[in-house]
Amino acid sequence: MSKTLAETLAANESLSITCGHPACCKSTKLDIQALIDRLGPDHGSMHWDLAELFACNACKAEGRDRRPVFFTVVPDYDGIQAKSNRDWKPTFDRS
Repeated sequence: MSKTLAETLAANESLSITCGHPACCKSTKLDIQALIDRLGPDHGSMHWDLAELFACNACKAEGRDRRPVFFTVVPDYDGIQAKSNRDWKPTFDRS
C-alpha cells in the first residue's frame, strides 16, 4: 500500500528522519508541507519513495561515508484517542 504526502498531511501524522551512520544517528522532524511544496502532493511518503532524496549533512561535513536514512511515521495519537472516546461516558456505579 502506498501513501502520498498529501494523505500523510491530512492524517496529521508526523514524519521523522534518522541518519543510519552509527557515529551520528541524528534525527529531525520533517516539514510535510515543505515536502509537498517541493515534491508535489501526489509524491509517495513511504520509505522507498523518500530514502534516495535525503543524506545527512552532519556526516557529509565530517567526511563520513553516506549511509541509509530511516523514517519514522508517528500517527496522530491525540486525534485517534479523541475519536475512540467521543461516545464514552464514565460510570461510577458501585454495583
